[in-house]
Amino acid sequence: MKNKTGRYSAYIRPFSYVLDLAIINLFAFLFLSDVVFSSYFAVFISLSWIIISLNIGFYEVYRFTKVVAIGNRILKQFALFTIVCFAFLGLYIKDSNARETLEYTVISVIAIACIKIFIYYFLRKYRTLTGGNFRKVVLLGNSKRVAQLASFFEDNPDYGYQLVKTFSSETDKKATIEACYQFVKQEKIDEVYCSLFDLTNPQVDELIDFADNNLKILKFLPDNKEFFARNLKLDYYGYIPILSLRSIPLDDVINQVIKRTFDIVFSLIIIVFVLSWLIPLLAFFIKSESEGPIFFTQMRNGLNYMEFNCYKFRSMRLNNIADIEQVSKNDPRITKIGRFMRKTSIDELPQFFNVFLGEMSVVGPRPHMVSHTEMYALKVDKFMVRHFIKPGITGLAQTNGFRGEVENEQDIIYRVKYDIFYMENWSLLLDLKIVFMTLINAVKGEEKAY
Repeated sequence: MKNKTGRYSAYIRPFSYVLDLAIINLFAFLFLSDVVFSSYFAVFISLSWIIISLNIGFYEVYRFTKVVAIGNRILKQFALFTIVCFAFLGLYIKDSNARETLEYTVISVIAIACIKIFIYYFLRKYRTLTGGNFRKVVLLGNSKRVAQLASFFEDNPDYGYQLVKTFSSETDKKATIEACYQFVKQEKIDEVYCSLFDLTNPQVDELIDFADNNLKILKFLPDNKEFFARNLKLDYYGYIPILSLRSIPLDDVINQVIKRTFDIVFSLIIIVFVLSWLIPLLAFFIKSESEGPIFFTQMRNGLNYMEFNCYKFRSMRLNNIADIEQVSKNDPRITKIGRFMRKTSIDELPQFFNVFLGEMSVVGPRPHMVSHTEMYALKVDKFMVRHFIKPGITGLAQTNGFRGEVENEQDIIYRVKYDIFYMENWSLLLDLKIVFMTLINAVKGEEKAY
């Protein structure tokens, strides 16, 4: 069902359109020469801005939209708007100034981005302080299954959801659903959240009919056993609707080029400006403390389950179980310099050679040793889904506390959960955010960095 825009969003969105169009036209008048700026140019950039924004969902920002997603749309809007401006000038203006045009688009989009982010955070603060711009919601389902969502609503008032009541389906389910219907109508509830696990197909159909007939937003919580987000994609074969299990942004050739370009540039910077002097330095300490090679090479599984040699600085004394047994806390195999390298994640830096060679990515699911991959594939549901994309030096799971040793089953389950979320929601901004968080964690030090 389509997202409802909220009590004030009906005014905010048109206001945003008008304000943004005013900015791009005002800045065009102020920053572009008389040769470029004309009524034709003003009409062209206004129509172009609207068409681009409609196609990329530039104004489709909801209270649950992440800042990273907003930033991603801003970058897309900027890139496409810049292209169409240069296209117009290339076709109709002979003596146009490329630098002047680029400065105009950069300044315009920065101004609009600042206003957009300001409005986003202002509304969140406004909801927290005044209770305004909120939606009244109820939960329907087993109290244990909806408890996490109830806690989210209570702990995040800035999202603007006011949890009014929870209807537990643990007793008389039919009577509970009827009571929910009456309460929703009497209290003018905006949204109803239901646990799918607790409903039969006829009850789901009945709820959908009730929501449609009473103009209420209905949303479902998936079965707790199916905790992996479904990024379903609807296509049409002729007039026949076909639902794909998941949509992976990195299946798109343009996104592959963007990510590969980022990987090459970033890995070259690290190889040339960091590893060029760090390798000889660490080689001295590694060799002086223990015998053996500078680098540790281990077979790991990558894209499409293909095996590759993963490189690291050797942080342990030579041993026969390195390819079988994970490093644990206070592991006697780790050398003194190795402990420092693992604590700061310096031992992972040679993997930028893997990135440059195209075997890995800067950001992606962390690759496991082959023996562990085979073990987890049998034990953990959807573990193999991680191999739809290249493995990474760092990843979303690692920046959320699931790095290093797998101490229990929950560690690997949540690692897979974060990896699948990353795979289904990839963007360049998300990669940059993960890289930034990795650097912060490396400086601060992590509990499981051993």
